Amino acid sequence: MSAAEHLRESYGLPVFDFPGPDDRGDQDRQGPVALPEADAVAWRISADVYDAEETWPEAFARFTAAVDTARVRSIVVGAWTDAYETGPEHVIDALLAARPRLPALRALFLGDMEWEECEISWINQGDVGPLLNGFPELEEFGVRGGAGLEFPALTSRRLRSLTVESGGLSAGVVRAVAASDLPGLQRLDLWLGTKEYGADSELSDLTPFLEGTRLPNLRHLALRNSDMQDRIAAAMAAAPVVARLRTLDLSMGVLTDEGAAALLDGQPLTHLTKLDLHHNYLSEPLRQRFRDALQSAGVTLDLDRGDADEDEWDGKVWRFVAVGE
Repeated sequence: MSAAEHLRESYGLPVFDFPGPDDRGDQDRQGPVALPEADAVAWRISADVYDAEETWPEAFARFTAAVDTARVRSIVVGAWTDAYETGPEHVIDALLAARPRLPALRALFLGDMEWEECEISWINQGDVGPLLNGFPELEEFGVRGGAGLEFPALTSRRLRSLTVESGGLSAGVVRAVAASDLPGLQRLDLWLGTKEYGADSELSDLTPFLEGTRLPNLRHLALRNSDMQDRIAAAMAAAPVVARLRTLDLSMGVLTDEGAAALLDGQPLTHLTKLDLHHNYLSEPLRQRFRDALQSAGVTLDLDRGDADEDEWDGKVWRFVAVGE
């Protein structure tokens, strides 16, 4: 399997790691790391998961003392201490307490950890409702980790991008996102995951996204990293939302010729600027069908199989999503 990687960009800004308490700059190793302008980067603030010298709130307190927080536009919450057994409630409390000092904050990502810090399905999450309600001006929100994640249905006129990354997303979260009133949402990215790590949604739970009536401005839809990717692809063949999309992402899951052929034989896809199917289990003849049908129309295709290897055991072929544990 692949692993989730650190964000490199947020809100159109490069991600910059706020220095730890002992970090020193490369040019002046006797002094602190030079900090960029407050509004020039997305600030990743982290604590060590293991044997931490400081807690996340302590790191955040150093950040608010060192940076003009009135100009900060994006915060990426990295690791917190003992993330494999402790949720982010103390992180959320610290952010909410600093809310008056963050008037320009427009993007927030919670749980940006790589596997060395904490595997995605071992990240303990919690209720993100207070964050979303506490920062109503947010235009981008993302969260990594599905264990313990609570996402209450919300109303936001400003949210433009929503990302939920997991190795196994609960049906409750999927249904809550589907029930949310997000008329301005342009990008939706859900990593649905696999049953082995808690995914229990059904295709019917995705119907509101496929119909798209509650998401009139949606232009990028990613329903990916799923072990029911064939069924999702087949449903996309006639989904009303597809006609107004610019990019469609069905990557990272267990997509075989069955689902991919249904997608290709369905409604036209030539209006898309990109179709992302990377990490798949497609045969070369079907890959060529996609190339013949879409590349000549100017659609950017990602058909890279990546590390999607099949295993055969006890007479059965096993296929896996890209990001599970």
